Amino acid sequence: MTSFSKLLKSALLAVAFSAFGAASPVDHPTRRSFTIGANLQIEAFHPLSTFETFGAGIDHPLSKRSKFDLKSAAISFVGSHLSKSASSVAFKSGFSGEVSDHAFLAQMHDGIPFANAVANVAFNKDNKVVTFGSSFVNPSKSFASTTPSISVESAISIAEKALDGTFNNHPPTIEFFAKPDNTAVLTHVVQIQNDATGAWFEAFVDAHSGELVSVTDFVTRASYLVLPMQEEILTQGFQTLVDPADLTASPLGWHSTGTTNTTHFETSRGNNAISFKGAQTATTSESSDALNFIFKQDPTLAPTVQVNLDAARTNAFYVVNTMHDLTYKYGFTEASFNFQNNNFGKGGVGNDQVTISVQDSAGTNNADFATPADGQSGRMRMFLWTFTSPQRDGALENDIVTHEMTHGVTNRMTGGGTGRCLQTTEAGGMGEGWSDTMAFWNEQTSTATPDFILGQYVENNTVGIRTHPYSTNPAVNPLQYSDLQTRTEVHSIGEVWANMLFNVYANLVGIHGFSSNARRDPTTSEGNVVFLHLFIDSLAIQPCNPTFLNARDAWLQADVNRFGGANACALWDAFASRGLGVGAANHTNSFLLPPGCPSS
Repeated sequence: MTSFSKLLKSALLAVAFSAFGAASPVDHPTRRSFTIGANLQIEAFHPLSTFETFGAGIDHPLSKRSKFDLKSAAISFVGSHLSKSASSVAFKSGFSGEVSDHAFLAQMHDGIPFANAVANVAFNKDNKVVTFGSSFVNPSKSFASTTPSISVESAISIAEKALDGTFNNHPPTIEFFAKPDNTAVLTHVVQIQNDATGAWFEAFVDAHSGELVSVTDFVTRASYLVLPMQEEILTQGFQTLVDPADLTASPLGWHSTGTTNTTHFETSRGNNAISFKGAQTATTSESSDALNFIFKQDPTLAPTVQVNLDAARTNAFYVVNTMHDLTYKYGFTEASFNFQNNNFGKGGVGNDQVTISVQDSAGTNNADFATPADGQSGRMRMFLWTFTSPQRDGALENDIVTHEMTHGVTNRMTGGGTGRCLQTTEAGGMGEGWSDTMAFWNEQTSTATPDFILGQYVENNTVGIRTHPYSTNPAVNPLQYSDLQTRTEVHSIGEVWANMLFNVYANLVGIHGFSSNARRDPTTSEGNVVFLHLFIDSLAIQPCNPTFLNARDAWLQADVNRFGGANACALWDAFASRGLGVGAANHTNSFLLPPGCPSS
């Protein structure tokens, strides 16, 4: 079943001008196509996820027990709701959030999990089920034998040859894989990387026939002189920020590698991230004692001169750590699969700081982020941009670094830390949209919501790298849900989703106002605080490989979970204004609001 048709930049911050691809829009929710090398095409299949929300919640079979157990409650609910035996449901991971508890499960057969038949259940603090997502399948034909016919070594060789890479020694697994013809094949699952191209795949090789069935593409393309997070481009000015680390999110600061006896206090390396060029030993050292990283970028010189390289490594390190602390405050913690070497006994796997390769030699005019499962480092690569002379460095444009880091957040939180659950074309498109959304959230400074343009600096172009500015004005940005009928490339789909969320943001800030301290204090009630809570909360409750409809419903349920549904009409108004109203389906618009929500 080998066929994925689009450039292998499934999550690159590509310049998305007007080439929207050629895939059929009907495939958005279940498939994603790539071209790998000169000849290999692979079409990845993901069973369509169902998604149900239950408002204030419903009981599950173990509701009357005096003590709530997440694993038992989730397995019993899935078994009851889908009429599955307990042996066909396995608990994979879970965590307890501020307003809800989350369980992530896999379908099983003869003790072997399915890779692409998964489920997730969220419980509110009253021990009631509030959301349920599932891509469980009912294969119509007999299952393949659970005893492989070919060895894992043979599977590795097949995958290495097909994907032009090398096995990275991550432990292989045996998993079933559901195919579009409603059969289930047994597969060896191995990770293949190519350091020269940056490719990083999880390959599913039929353990009987040796066929490459599918792949997961993990790539989604102290004091510091830096560009502050609320600034987008260098002309707005660098500032020296003193002790910007949030010690409630990074208890040992940014330069400890996770122990008090670290040997890296003085470099751009720490528990959350390491910023380097070429080799991970090539970090930036402090410019003077006392953790000062003061490197004044000279725009008249090439980005590769030492001071500019040090400025780039410093800025990228600052943005990634700031994003770590920000998203931590809003719920992307150790238990919910974030990126840290030392998780301080708070859950999750650990040993997975973000690696930031600045001025990476593998490409130009782009950036990417690879998100493997919890316990393996997220990998960010920032490239030089060649549209100007001297060239410009993407690591010095905050919205690009923020965009890439957000891929790690959304890929980890959707589906329970596997990195497998934003793989369809539609879900991958929303991944791009969430990343643009986090960029514009970080650069707001008041209740005003001016149009937002992404990527101005690297191209020296006020139009930016998207087809339209993000705007509440349909004359400036006319994109609607129905545009997915013709937009079939992930970045162009992402523009539709990000513009919807821009309108959600504007509605919430218009109603609740703006907090200038939202990065540090998530406990207040201003609109930008409310928005980011709903952004993060919705990721964990939406199903694997969500559609626009699933994600909209996850935002609405997240509002019920945290705010009692107080913002329902504001959310519906924004979504419906762009075609995602009551009755929207199959990429056909609806502008209807639910009863009780007046039109604006």
